[in-house]
Order: sequence, then C-alpha cells, then structure tokens
Amino acid sequence: MYRKYIKRFLDIVISLTALIVLSPVLLVVAVLVRVKLGSPVIFHQKRPGYQEEIFELNKFRTMTDERDAEGNLLPDAQRLTSFGNFLRKTSLDELPELWNILKGDMSLIGPRPLLVGYLPYYTAEEKLRHTVRPGLTGLAQVSGRNFIAWDDRLAKDVEYVKKLSFATDVKILWKTVSVVLKKDDVAVDTDTVEKFLWEERKVREDG
Repeated sequence: MYRKYIKRFLDIVISLTALIVLSPVLLVVAVLVRVKLGSPVIFHQKRPGYQEEIFELNKFRTMTDERDAEGNLLPDAQRLTSFGNFLRKTSLDELPELWNILKGDMSLIGPRPLLVGYLPYYTAEEKLRHTVRPGLTGLAQVSGRNFIAWDDRLAKDVEYVKKLSFATDVKILWKTVSVVLKKDDVAVDTDTVEKFLWEERKVREDG
C-alpha cells in the first residue's frame, strides 16, 4: 500500500508545499546564480528513472562556462567557484529537483539518479534500483554520501528497494537533514566521482 499509493501521494504534497514555502529561497538563489555564474540558471541533464525511463534532471548550475584560448571548456575544478562550492555543500543546487518530484520523475526518497551512460555497467541485482523512482536523497547518501565505494553505494540502493517502507523513508529523511546541516561527507566534485564508476566497471569488464 505504501509503495504503490501513499509514497507518491506524500511526494506530491511535500514537494508542492516545499516549492511554495521555499519559493523566496529559490528566487534568491536563481538571481545569485545568474549574476555570479551566468545563464542558463538551471542545469539540465538526462538521467534514467523508474524502469530506466530517461527524464531531464533539474539543478541550479554551480559552474561557469569559462573556456581556454581554443574555446574548450576548462576542467570542472577551474570552473567551480566558491559560490558554486557553497551551493553544493549546502545542497541548495538540488532544490529544483523538487519540480522533478512533483512531476513524478523522482521521489523524495530513493536511489540517486546517475548518468545514462552507466546503464550497461550495472549487474542484474543493481538494476533493481530502477524498479522505484529515483530520489532527492537515499540510503546511500546518508551512509557516506559519495565517499563510499561504488559497489557499496549501489548495494545500499538495492537494500533500500528491498526494504522500502514508510519507516525507512522517515529514517532516511531525518538522517539527510542531519547530514546537510552538519555538512558531513559532502563530495564537492560529484561529476568526477560519478565518472569513476564508468572507469571501474569498464576495467573490470575488459579484465
């Protein structure tokens, strides 16, 4: 009952309420992003969701578009400003994902949506992470955020799917608030962290 009906109902109520209550924060952050980092204010990226259906993830941008003399984008580390770093550490860059939750692309709690290019590298067991909607936060994120090893991180996603319940979601939400407020285990360079899975699984396959 909870998995099939109540969870989605709560997602709609909570995301809609959060969008209304946090609208002044969203507006201020959007203006600051436009002034400090440029446009577009919202960063869009394709991600696999429920049943591996591709959707467009929304985040506030955290990097500039600075380029070298040949017009190529500079490395991520050089384009990430102190303001962008602040947005990531406070998770303010994630707020536009509330719209994804309201639309039904995502859930408040669930496995984080990763890159589309990772789909061929999941094991059969790990593919279970796509049998529920991806989340704004999840069990892996409150178990070490992006610093735990990839095998462990994906195992946490599968564990969540198998144990999904109202009590589990409440516990994860509570831990998420604690992690964000304390700024514990926050991986700033998340793009680099995500690329590592691609490299790790490809090496394993080729070996």
